[in-house]
Amino acid sequence: MKNGTLKKVLSYLSGYWLLLVMLIIFSLSFSLISLYIPILVGEAIDLIVEEDNVDTEGLIPIIGEMVFFALAAALSQWLVSIIGNKITFSTVRDIRRDAFQKLLRLPLSYIDSHRHGETVSRIIQDAGQFADGLIMSFTQLFTGVVTIVATIVFMININLKISLIVILLTPLSLFVASFIAKNTYSMFKKQTETRGELTGIIDEMIGGQKVVRAFSYEERAEEKFNKVNSLLEKHSLKAIFFSSLTNPCTRFVNSMVYAFVGGFGAFTVVAGGMSVGALTAFLSYAGQYTKPFNEISSVITELQNSFACASRVFEFIEEKAEAERDTEKLINPEGNVTFDSVSFSYSEAKTLIEDFSLDVKEGQRVAIVGPTGCGKTTLINLIMRFYDPKKGTITVDKVNTKNVTRHELRRNFGMVLQDTFIKKGTVADNIRMGKPDAAMEEVIAAAKASHAHGFIKKLPQGYDTIISDSGTGLSEGQRQLICISRVMIAPPPMLILDEATSSIDTRTEMKIQDAFLRLMENKTSFIVAHRLSTIREADIILVMRDGKIVEKGTHRQLLEKGGFYQELYLSGKEQT
Repeated sequence: MKNGTLKKVLSYLSGYWLLLVMLIIFSLSFSLISLYIPILVGEAIDLIVEEDNVDTEGLIPIIGEMVFFALAAALSQWLVSIIGNKITFSTVRDIRRDAFQKLLRLPLSYIDSHRHGETVSRIIQDAGQFADGLIMSFTQLFTGVVTIVATIVFMININLKISLIVILLTPLSLFVASFIAKNTYSMFKKQTETRGELTGIIDEMIGGQKVVRAFSYEERAEEKFNKVNSLLEKHSLKAIFFSSLTNPCTRFVNSMVYAFVGGFGAFTVVAGGMSVGALTAFLSYAGQYTKPFNEISSVITELQNSFACASRVFEFIEEKAEAERDTEKLINPEGNVTFDSVSFSYSEAKTLIEDFSLDVKEGQRVAIVGPTGCGKTTLINLIMRFYDPKKGTITVDKVNTKNVTRHELRRNFGMVLQDTFIKKGTVADNIRMGKPDAAMEEVIAAAKASHAHGFIKKLPQGYDTIISDSGTGLSEGQRQLICISRVMIAPPPMLILDEATSSIDTRTEMKIQDAFLRLMENKTSFIVAHRLSTIREADIILVMRDGKIVEKGTHRQLLEKGGFYQELYLSGKEQT
C-alpha cells in the first residue's frame, strides 16, 4: 500500500466526515455492547452454583439484559454495514465521476496511444475492485480496531496478569499478516495490469469482429488472448497463494494464545484467583480479542488488491489534461482562417507538417487532396485543436485559436467525419446532438436536407426508432446520413467535411453534394475528399505531399498545369 494512494483515498473520504463519525460511533457501540454480554454471561454462570442451588430471581433480569443488548448489538452492526456501504459506493462514484471527467478532457494523443479496453478497465473494473476492499475495511477494520481496544480494557478489569500475556503475544499474528501483505502488493499490481491488458484485447476483438473473420485472424487472436490469459492466471495464482497464507498463520498464533490463556486461567481458578464465571468471560474476551486480528489480516490482504487497483485509477485521473486559455473570444466569426509557419509531428522522430502557411478567406471552399499520410486529416485536427501545433499559429479572424477555449472554437465549426458515431437512443436524439433543443419539425427538415428522411420513415418507429451505439440495423451509408443531418440541423459559420460521403453510393452522393452546396453557401469550408470528382466546385484546391502544399488552384487550373494533381486525377488513385 503506497502512502500516496492512501492520501488520495482519504481525500475522497473527507467529504463524508459526518458519515464517518456515525460509523465510528456505531462501531464503538457494537463493540462495547458485544463485550458487555460476556460479563452478563459470567454473572449468570456464577449464579448457577450446582443443581439445587440456582439463583433464579437473579438470573431472570440478567437474561433480560442479555436479550436487550443482543438486539442492540445486531442493530448497531446493521447500521455499521449500511453506513459503510454508503461511504464506499459514494466514494467510488466520486472516483468514477472524476475519471470520466478526465476522460473527456484528455488530449487525443493519450486516447490514441492507449488501448480503449484498458482505459475502460481502469474506470469500471479497477474502481469496482477498490470498492470491494473498501467495504471490507469499513465493516471489519473499524469494528475490529474498536473491539481490540475495548477488549483490552475489559480483560484488565478481570485479571491484569493474564491480560498482559494476551496483549504481548497476540500482536504476533498482526506482524505475520503485515509481513505477508507487504509482499503481495506488487503481485496484485501485476494482476490488475494484466487484467487491463486482457480487457483491451477483448475490446479490440469485439470491435473488429468483421475484420478478424474476414482475414481469418481467429487463431492468432486466440493465441494472443491465451498468452495474456495464462499470464493473468500466473499472476493471480501467486497473489492469491501468498495472500491466503495470512489467515492460517494468524489463526495458528491466536489459537496458541487462546490455549495458553485457558490453561493458565484454569490454574488461577483452582488457586482461587478468579471465579469460573470470570474465566468464562475472560476466555470469551480472549476469543473476541484474537478474532479482529484475523479479520484485520484478511482486510489488509484485500486492501493490497484494492489499493493496487486504486493506484491505477488515480494514475489515470492525474493524467495531464488539455491546457485551456480564455484570453480572447470568437464573436460571430466571419471565417478567415490563417496558418502561419505551422509545424507539427505526432512523434519526435518524424516531422509530418513543417513550416506550413495558408490564408483562407471568408466564404471560401477549400478542398484538400493528396496521397495517404500527406497530412490532410492532420490539418483538420489542428484547425479543431484536437492537437496543437509544435510551432507557428493558427488564427480565426486574427484570433489565435490557442487563446480561446476548445468548446468555443468547436461550436463555430460543423464537422462530418468518415468515421461515424451513433449513440444509443432514438434516431431523432442522434440528429439533435447538433442542437439538443431542436423541435421535431427541425429534425425532419435536417433529415430531408441530407436525404435521410426516406430511409428513416421506413424504420419500425420512424424517428422514434431506438438504434444502438454500434448502429445495428443501419448501413454505413445510413449512419453517415444521420451524422450529416446533425450538421444540417444547426448550420455553423464554418464547415469541415472529412471524407463526408465516402460510405454513400454515387446517386445519393450527388444529392448530398447539392445539399452541401446550399449548406456551404457563404461559409468557409474545408473539404477532405476521397473522390477527386467531388471537389470540382471548390474555390481552391490544396494538393499536399509530405506535409507541404505542392500545388494550389482551381480544378481547371490544376489540370491545365499538368502536375501532381493531374497525375492523381487521371490515375484514379483517389486516396484519403
